[in-house]
Amino acid sequence: MTQFFPALLLGCCCAVGLLLIPLGLPGLWVMVLGIIGYGWLTAFHTVGPTTIAVVLGVALLGEVSEYWIGFRFTTRYGGSRRAGWGALVGGIVGAGMGVPVPIVGSVIGALLGSFAGAALLEYWGAWRPDVAVRAGWGAVLGRAAAAAVKTALGVVLAVVGIFVVFRPSS
Repeated sequence: MTQFFPALLLGCCCAVGLLLIPLGLPGLWVMVLGIIGYGWLTAFHTVGPTTIAVVLGVALLGEVSEYWIGFRFTTRYGGSRRAGWGALVGGIVGAGMGVPVPIVGSVIGALLGSFAGAALLEYWGAWRPDVAVRAGWGAVLGRAAAAAVKTALGVVLAVVGIFVVFRPSS
């Protein structure tokens, strides 16, 4: 019963983190902090340096893969590196600004921003609307694929959290 409160907090961090990921917010890092916080609240009986290194590695992998996937899809659909940067910056700005739709406004903003950033910078470089629109579409698909990958990594972190709670202490 003494670990009920820390386990409840970890469960809340994992649930909130999984909800934040598709919204373009730092859900993986909320989950990492939840796991480290659980370790701290339980005197690190079931959370050791290996567990901390693994969860930090998974979160970093999520961040790197988000950018890499976005770049890859943008260039796969005919965009240049400039369009890849436009998708990245446009997605961040779009997520920050959002659109006036409750809950999913930042997701829509990130998708629109990725499209606009990639298409605008590709058009600026190539002066061909068809290439710019294709690069923008690739940026949108890349953003969606990256969100799916990060959500899958969030599930991995949630499973690690479950194992941490139910692992016998040393």
